[in-house]
Amino acid sequence: MNSKVAPVTTEINKKGNLEIGGCDTISLAEKFGTPLYVMDEKTLVENCRNYTEPLKKIYPKHLVIFANKAMCVTGILKIIKKEELGADVVSGGELFNTLAAGINKEKIYFHGNNKSPQELKEALENKIGRIVVDNLDELKRLDALTKKQKKTAKILLRVNPGIEAHTHEFVQTGKVNSKFGIAKEQILHVVKLIEHMSGLDFVGLHAHIGSQILGLDSYYAEIGVLTDLAIQIKKETGKTCGEINIGGGLGIAYLEEYPLFDIKDAVAKIAQYFKDTVKNKGLGEPLLILEPGRSIVGRAGVTLYTVGVVKDIPAVEKYVVVDGGMGDNPRQILYSAKYETTIANKASHKKEETVTVAGRYCESGDVLIKDSKLQPAEVGDTLAIFATGAYNYSMAMNYNQVPKPAVVLVKSGKVKLIVKRQTYKDLVRNEL
Repeated sequence: MNSKVAPVTTEINKKGNLEIGGCDTISLAEKFGTPLYVMDEKTLVENCRNYTEPLKKIYPKHLVIFANKAMCVTGILKIIKKEELGADVVSGGELFNTLAAGINKEKIYFHGNNKSPQELKEALENKIGRIVVDNLDELKRLDALTKKQKKTAKILLRVNPGIEAHTHEFVQTGKVNSKFGIAKEQILHVVKLIEHMSGLDFVGLHAHIGSQILGLDSYYAEIGVLTDLAIQIKKETGKTCGEINIGGGLGIAYLEEYPLFDIKDAVAKIAQYFKDTVKNKGLGEPLLILEPGRSIVGRAGVTLYTVGVVKDIPAVEKYVVVDGGMGDNPRQILYSAKYETTIANKASHKKEETVTVAGRYCESGDVLIKDSKLQPAEVGDTLAIFATGAYNYSMAMNYNQVPKPAVVLVKSGKVKLIVKRQTYKDLVRNEL
């Protein structure tokens, strides 16, 4: 199956059903129920290597760390570990999952704009690789904790580079008025403060300009800002920025009509630009760090649903209503996200109708796809929505007390359950 949005193993089998990782999606839906998150291991591994292979060739002194916020599941993180990636965590929960998956502690970087004292304490106790300090209040909090625990923390400073990436405003994180990071004009002052904090070891700079970015100019500008700051820091304080972390944010295709954005080619170009920049500016060979999330797991994921209602309002709209929605995929209601879909048990049929795929939740805005081309739908059909591996399971919620779906991993005709479906008992487990 030739597709920009579906997992690389996607086929239409002899039954006319959609097949992923050698597994018939109708059989998966029957065995595990719906909604169901399906993750394709081959796509996941290929996406990891889209980063590591060009970096090894062009700039060997690098580290790729997976942004856990995209999909923090132990079964997925074990594959990340096998591919020798590190992990970017933003909470104590993500840290717990990452440690449980056995990822090298030295490759764990703790982000977040308001880490709690407890989370900082857990980071210190587990001796993780780096803490990325977001602001002055956090710097003071961490300084006090290191003194109290008699520990040393290696830190990066998160820079707000003042760069407005061309993406949805809700996922722009590097513009001037962002809640994230320290203004680039204040970085030198903060580095000088750290000189008087015995428990903190400044090792480099970090910035992240946004998410779902489909061009490279913003990254080139970011590299320029960070390397200029590294020069200034060296000149004014004598300290070397041994690490320059440019964050993540490379986007993926959500619609077939999107131009194919070649991640491997993009990474190669970023690495070459970085290599040339540090050489021209006399910065030696700092460790280059990238933090992909969506571009690792996004295309690897497909969500399966069962059609429960087909509602035709003549001359107005036709709704195909499924057994999930904003509870398992809030991206549409948050970002007006768009997706491709097909009826998995009619995958070989022609898409003849324009419909709106709506969810089961008690909100008028609970719409998964507006005006989508689809095969004629009937109650009981299995609907597949593509490119749902990133920020779907991670953002899933229990609105209306609906249990969260299960997650399965497929490879070469075999399926593995990696997250059980929630039960009603799970919903009230912590209630007194």
